[in-house]
Amino acid sequence: MLRSLAADFRIIFDRDPAARNWLEVLFCYPGLQALMLHRVAHWLYHIGLPFLPRLISHLSRFITGIEIHPGATIGEGVFIDHGMGVVIGETAIIGDGCLIYQGVTLGGTGKESGKRHPTLGENVVVGAGAKVLGNLQIGNNVRIGAGSVVLRDVPSDCTVVGVPGRVVYRSGVRVNPLEHGQLPDSEAQVIRSLVDRIQVLEQQVEQLREQPQPVYVSASDGEEICVGVAPNCQLRDRVIREFLDGSGI
Repeated sequence: MLRSLAADFRIIFDRDPAARNWLEVLFCYPGLQALMLHRVAHWLYHIGLPFLPRLISHLSRFITGIEIHPGATIGEGVFIDHGMGVVIGETAIIGDGCLIYQGVTLGGTGKESGKRHPTLGENVVVGAGAKVLGNLQIGNNVRIGAGSVVLRDVPSDCTVVGVPGRVVYRSGVRVNPLEHGQLPDSEAQVIRSLVDRIQVLEQQVEQLREQPQPVYVSASDGEEICVGVAPNCQLRDRVIREFLDGSGI
């Protein structure tokens, strides 16, 4: 437990540019205070002590505005930034190095028993106001955009945006975990690709229109006669008219 608390304390200096000294972090960071109280409550919860773990959790919620059930499992180096309104359910599991912003809910979807809350892998970033609901598996290095509602499993190295959450693959791209507001717009990318495709098709059509093509007319006996070539439709029509006027067909 002491090792986890030390990791929680150190990670704040890595991820928060406003952290200036250890005294300020220790007394003025509700995310750290909530984790400290939770680790005590979690230990008491697992040794089977009744009432006291929930009381500690309740007092922590009153002091910090962060509600963490004593049964939740939280890894090392987790940073709850600001934290007001964060709710973490009883069977939730949070991996090492996760970053959770204010208003996040790791909740359930009903009254089912057993594992009913999400499992977050390592180095997951959950943006402000995001909701992850149900017994979901969130892979490593996943970024969940602010205000998103995640209702399905998410593989590793992805970004989730929208309501309900849609997965946008970003494998191989290193992203600063603090930049949770800089998310790709999947709909804009699709529209842009369609516009680009339309432009390519229009260019191909224009090239085909400009290519010289033979012009045929039907003679009185039904035979097709080549009367010349024309690079486009207007010239083609003119060639046909001139041929018909001069030949008397």
